[in-house]
Amino acid sequence: MQIPLRALICSLYLLVLAGPTWATGWPSALDASLARAGIPRSASALLVQDVDAPVPLLAHRSEDAMNPASVMKLVTAYVALDRLGPAFTWKTRLASDADIRNGTLHGDLFITGSGDPRLSRERLWLLLRELRTQGIRRIAGDVVGDRSFFRLPPHDPAAFDLRPLRPYNAGADALTVDYGAVRVRLIPTATGVLASSDPLPAGLALDSRIKHPINGGTGNCGDPLAQLVASKTDTPAGVRLTLDGTLPQGCTEPFDWNLAPLPPDRLFEGVFRTLWRELGGEIGGRFRDGRTPPTAHQLAETVSPNLPEVLRDMNKWSNNVIARQVLATLGALAEPGEDSVPAGARQIQRTLAANGIETAGLVVENGAGLSRSERISATTLGHLLLAAWKSRTMPELMSSLPIAGVDGTARRRLPNSPAAGFAHVKTGTLNDVRSLAGYVLARNGHRYAVVLMINHPNADAARDAQDALLEWVAGL
Repeated sequence: MQIPLRALICSLYLLVLAGPTWATGWPSALDASLARAGIPRSASALLVQDVDAPVPLLAHRSEDAMNPASVMKLVTAYVALDRLGPAFTWKTRLASDADIRNGTLHGDLFITGSGDPRLSRERLWLLLRELRTQGIRRIAGDVVGDRSFFRLPPHDPAAFDLRPLRPYNAGADALTVDYGAVRVRLIPTATGVLASSDPLPAGLALDSRIKHPINGGTGNCGDPLAQLVASKTDTPAGVRLTLDGTLPQGCTEPFDWNLAPLPPDRLFEGVFRTLWRELGGEIGGRFRDGRTPPTAHQLAETVSPNLPEVLRDMNKWSNNVIARQVLATLGALAEPGEDSVPAGARQIQRTLAANGIETAGLVVENGAGLSRSERISATTLGHLLLAAWKSRTMPELMSSLPIAGVDGTARRRLPNSPAAGFAHVKTGTLNDVRSLAGYVLARNGHRYAVVLMINHPNADAARDAQDALLEWVAGL
């Protein structure tokens, strides 16, 4: 009996979709890379699937939940776009119920935050300029920070890795500025390093003790921060940030060091006070937390970039603070009055389930992946990538991902490779964890969802394995 040509083609296509088994279809370059790194196949989870196919081309341990590191940001971004929409913005408002007479606001100034992840010193300066243009020079009462949009427990920046000054350890806050960090400008001199911050937050002092090596020599600059350390000390006047260590003579160009010596509320107060003073303003009262009264009228407002632009910063550069803010925002809007972070995690679970995405084994702690407890399976990530590809916000999610060999955290990946420019992927890195998830446009014109997670003590050596997988998929 002769088989119709169309039926034969369909049968062959289904065989291709079913794909080679793990034993026979394992890409040889990936296998060799993992072997060189001393990583067994049992420490990895893999999924490769054509975005238009019903079944994976490759799958290994895809149902097992593993630590994804920063790939968890992909989940947070997908849910944020689905629930908040691409036009969503955050607003920070200044308001008061007091009169303005003779250049003085005769009462309190209320600052209402909504968790804006992108509130910067520049935008805060413009916001305060609006007060000055309304004739306000002196605030007679208190400056009241209304952080009630988020409900958050106390945050310990040292809890994750005992590095409380690292910017990625800054916690979420409804009123935060500059990602909760201070940018210190370091200028090498003949004898050491000059340190400055513009603006230097009120209540923070800088003390640079960085020197060149005693034995002299030019030295290769490499990473100028490699031999530097920072510490902070509480003083009666505020916080003293001390910078110490050695800088090779070969480091002659200025460079920046981002640190988080102040909790979000004190950083916001410090930047506010400095900027207001530079604008010629005065404050008669003190800074404190409180609620904006319903009788207060708005004086000024600053609006964040829209959600897709914020998510590009989050994913392209793996910004943990943005991810924390986005998760807390999801929780605050979904369950007002509840702890914003667990509420955000529940919103993620509900949204994935509502979109037909498997959630077995999913654990969300902070939405950033900076966690030892977060877990997700390759199947969940794969289903998310497939659902996102068919969603109304696919362009926004796609454009947030780093492009291999082009930009973001993947800009140095796969140079001069067939995959360069064709792989939009989010990567994740923690001790004992290397992960990757995203899309690859292959030589055959098909786009594939790709997931690879490795949890193993030798995971640090897994970068070549990630690249080998991306190149293999790009060459299909």
